[in-house]
Amino acid sequence: MSTASNFAPNGAGNGRKNKKNGRNRQFLRMNFFNAFVTAILIFLIIAGTYSELSNQSSNPTDSISLSTLATDIKSRKISGISIQGDTIVATYNDKSTKSAQKEPDASVTDSLFRLGVTSTDIGTTTIAVASPSNFYFWLSQLAPFIGPILLIIFFVWILSRQVRGAGMQALSFGQSKARISMPDDLKKKVTFKDVAGCKEAKQELMEIVDFLKNPKKFIDIGAEIPKGVLLMGAPGTGKTLLARAVAGEAGVAFFAISGSEFVEMFVGVGASRVRDLFNTAKSQAPAIVFVDEIDAVGRARGTGMGGANDEREQTLNQILVEMDGFEQNQKVIVMAATNRPDVLDPALLRPGRFDRRVTIDLPDREDREGILHIHVAKKQLAEDVNFKIIAERTPGFSGADLASLANEAAILAARENRTKIGQYDFIRSIEKVMLGPERKSHLLTPKEKEITAYHEAGHAIVASVLPFADPVHKISIISRGRAAGYTLKLPIQDRKLQSKKEFLDDIAVSLGGYVAESMMFGDITTGASNDLQVSTALARNMVTQYGMSENIGPVALESPVGKVMFGMGVNDREYSEKVASEIDAEVSGIMKEARTRAVNVLDKYKKAFESVAKRLIEKETIERDEYETILVTHGIEIKGEEKVSSTPRSNLGTTGVTV
Repeated sequence: MSTASNFAPNGAGNGRKNKKNGRNRQFLRMNFFNAFVTAILIFLIIAGTYSELSNQSSNPTDSISLSTLATDIKSRKISGISIQGDTIVATYNDKSTKSAQKEPDASVTDSLFRLGVTSTDIGTTTIAVASPSNFYFWLSQLAPFIGPILLIIFFVWILSRQVRGAGMQALSFGQSKARISMPDDLKKKVTFKDVAGCKEAKQELMEIVDFLKNPKKFIDIGAEIPKGVLLMGAPGTGKTLLARAVAGEAGVAFFAISGSEFVEMFVGVGASRVRDLFNTAKSQAPAIVFVDEIDAVGRARGTGMGGANDEREQTLNQILVEMDGFEQNQKVIVMAATNRPDVLDPALLRPGRFDRRVTIDLPDREDREGILHIHVAKKQLAEDVNFKIIAERTPGFSGADLASLANEAAILAARENRTKIGQYDFIRSIEKVMLGPERKSHLLTPKEKEITAYHEAGHAIVASVLPFADPVHKISIISRGRAAGYTLKLPIQDRKLQSKKEFLDDIAVSLGGYVAESMMFGDITTGASNDLQVSTALARNMVTQYGMSENIGPVALESPVGKVMFGMGVNDREYSEKVASEIDAEVSGIMKEARTRAVNVLDKYKKAFESVAKRLIEKETIERDEYETILVTHGIEIKGEEKVSSTPRSNLGTTGVTV
């Protein structure tokens, strides 16, 4: 894997039931309150709208008094009168209209006669009585009574709907939330052709495909196909994709669910969901049940994880029972994925359950090239793209990292308004995926820039001189992510093992920046803090895990993963204080020896060291060709392809980032 050195400035049951009931009551109270507020708001909106419409309909014209109306009739100003209930609407000769209210218990003519209007005056005016239609008449009469009743009915409906929804949600707690992919869904179908690399894993999984396609062949001979298949590997290596590919190759239903989706705050819900999931899968057999991140519910029992809530253990017990309940010809395969197989309960891994374990490693150079071809299938590529070079520069990248790499390259090309992705885009995206984007706004002062240049030059020269260190491909003091500068070192070959000599050289390279600062400026900055952390941890692992100490001997004193006790991670130290003191002394000795080696290298090749630093200050970035030219000029031999390189490391981070 690629590395980079960077610089940068016991009534518990009753208690649970009471807590559950309290949460249910609180949930219903919240639903009632929401429904009540919603109904009140709707009521106010309807009432306001009705009032506004009523005012507009009841006052369509200007209002005048009845005496004024009589005077205007006598003056021959009115051409017609329309009587609408208790309202008199008068139309004047100029086509304007005005309204007046008649007396409640008298006719219009009687009221006008009492005001001095004669029969002759009335004869010159057209009088019409506007009687409302039956619908509008009855609507106007019944609206004051029907309106409130309808509002009450609507309010009750809102409440019942909310309560019914809450009840349905409560009843659905025990139902599985698995996502189902049917074999006839071509959009979601994945086959082994869509998965590059993983040759051994695909060969192992082909037995599962054969059993699902033709189980009779296995049953007749008396063979029992494994009920459970556990996919183990680092994050991003394609465990989920492989599980989908098995279902796609076999043409069976695929039920996918995460381990965390089984666990709820209500006790028994997880076990109920497990039962529902397996019953549904059996009804769709042949089928595959895939549980992603199974360590969320499959952790070893009896460690105190989860405290008083035993919901997780109940869920795990139900999974174990369901897997035991499978019959030989059930044709339901359980697949699970995890990157922490060391924490799983032994009952999950015993024969008859997850007894078939498939390890998925990080892809090698050939596999990385194949994965890149898959991820760029729908992208427009320029003619200069060479995936072999990209695969060589991405050791330690997982499939997910390569997918992100291809996507970042496309984004870079689109940002610069180009229609095709070039090789330069892929090269830039490698550094972006590893270290983060360039921080052009993060400007260093001239002094900080000088310190950073000498720091990175120290890393580079030590790496180029020591025989078991990886060759340098690029040096930069341009900020990326959290790093103000970095030295990019890539192994020549992908290896699975790493020797003691390689570890010692790596530690010396990590201390190269620390030594360079001390040598050139007589002072130390915080830029080397992460270098010290990484190199110290590596030295300690050499002593306590890898048996690479002459004084301590071939003894494994610590494990990569600490023990878990009472819900907390604790150190699994099983040695005396004397041995602990010896370990500390041995680690300190390794660090001091590495520092001495770095000092000797930089003293011997000080001119090359200063030349690289000055070039960095001038150009900020030095590529491999230019850097090797400087090395040759100062008599440093270039490492050839025949050198055995160090192991690609599992971490994609940096080896010298300081915040």
